[in-house]
Amino acid sequence: MDISAKCFVKESNFVTRCIADETIIVPIRDTVGDLDSIYTLNEVGTTIWQLIDGQTSGGEILEVICKEYEVAPEDAKKDVVEFLSSLEEAGLIKISNED
Repeated sequence: MDISAKCFVKESNFVTRCIADETIIVPIRDTVGDLDSIYTLNEVGTTIWQLIDGQTSGGEILEVICKEYEVAPEDAKKDVVEFLSSLEEAGLIKISNED
């Protein structure tokens, strides 16, 4: 997945809570929290989650991660792509500028 020009937007069927440096995401299914599908994001995941706004591209997200966590782009790219893909597969985000 080439994320550099793609922007992502959060779906609206979940609730989140930030606790310390982690974010907890609970999907809502049929107006009830799906407690079997709770997602917990670590500090890096939380940073990525906060950058998902429909306007920030995957490339820009990658740049922020590299700067904030002092990691080389080639090292971070695989993990950021994998993380965004897993959020998309879980139905928590979608590509906002699909062609």
